[in-house]
Amino acid sequence: MFEKIRRLFIIKTRFEAFLIIYALALGAVERGTAYLSEFPGWGGRLLFLACTAAVFMAGAKILDCVRYERMQTDSNQPQKKQTHPST
Repeated sequence: MFEKIRRLFIIKTRFEAFLIIYALALGAVERGTAYLSEFPGWGGRLLFLACTAAVFMAGAKILDCVRYERMQTDSNQPQKKQTHPST
């Protein structure tokens, strides 16, 4: 039972990663607009930029991890042996 619940929180594909990144971006933009209204001027703009930059860094890390996990699972699977004809 716990295994099924745990699998819900594992990002397995790039599509799932992009959905997570999209959700992070929506939250960051919402928080950034709150900063713009709370801190008018350059301070609010810099905080807005920091929110969106955090999403770029987190998104890059998520995509790298998905790619790394995919390469690990692909390398652990047995590969077909290619037989070369004798010439």
